[in-house]
Amino acid sequence: MLFVDEIHRFNRAQQDSFLPYVEDGTITLIGATTENPSFELNGSLLSRAQVLVLKRLDEAALSTLLDRAEHLTGHRLPLDDAARRALIAMADGDGRYLLNTAEQLQALPDTGTTLDPAALAHHIQQRAPLYDKAQEGHYNLISALHKSMRGSDPDAALYWLARMLDGGEAPLFVARRLVRFANEDIGIADPHAVQQALAAWDVYERLGTPEGELAIAQAVVYLATAPKSVAVHRGFNAADRAARRTGSLLPPAHILNAPTRLMKDLGYGKDYQYDPDTTDGFSGADYFPDGMDRETYYEPTRNGYEAQITERLRHWAALRARRQRE
Repeated sequence: MLFVDEIHRFNRAQQDSFLPYVEDGTITLIGATTENPSFELNGSLLSRAQVLVLKRLDEAALSTLLDRAEHLTGHRLPLDDAARRALIAMADGDGRYLLNTAEQLQALPDTGTTLDPAALAHHIQQRAPLYDKAQEGHYNLISALHKSMRGSDPDAALYWLARMLDGGEAPLFVARRLVRFANEDIGIADPHAVQQALAAWDVYERLGTPEGELAIAQAVVYLATAPKSVAVHRGFNAADRAARRTGSLLPPAHILNAPTRLMKDLGYGKDYQYDPDTTDGFSGADYFPDGMDRETYYEPTRNGYEAQITERLRHWAALRARRQRE
């Protein structure tokens, strides 16, 4: 049996060197890693392994662990009930931290008194939240924030924002993600959303921590409670696929400028209608390339401001159809 701690630190060639010995049964390989195996281990090695996820311990498990430690040492920790609960909360699911701290407390001089939460804090330092700004924890929490806002849950969104900031995340990283969210998940359903996100970014750059973090929290609540739409996002993706498919088709001549006589003779700008001067403010002209049928990419939802856009587009579609019949 071969146990490899932090196996993700082995490079690809080193990981591959295990394969023949794992396959012929020479070794039973047990690897431990604090990273996501999907990202850090070779697919060939991962396909031959069974992945077991070690989750954080809950309060009941931590309490049991503490009872066992006290039983093995034969000494009960000098903590009152409130301090005992505080110690378990500070462990934040990490049994190793709990045992290390219990060992420190066992080494304290026996004064015959018990520690309350305030006294406990004097003897041990506050545990930093489990959050890695560069690895999986970073992406897990920003995903949780993003999806909470997408799910219109401002309370959950504020919780994940607080977790990130408490863990040391750069507030400007969050601010940039809010701007992305405003465009990606809200769009024209609420045109003010991106302005709120940009304003939070600007306020934080002007005020810094901690005052500027309130502006980010305000933007999080605004975005979480705003109507949602990905219509623009989908429309742009559809238009991008069409642009790649149709190649280099030229715009129709009637919408091309004709700054020279030759271009005018070639028909550039001929019969162009200036929409604001038409009766309905809409000419109904075809702006797609010659030889390309009209396609629909942007399909607004009935959410927020897009409900008004839906009615406007329907009105213009009816006018366009009428102009074509005339």
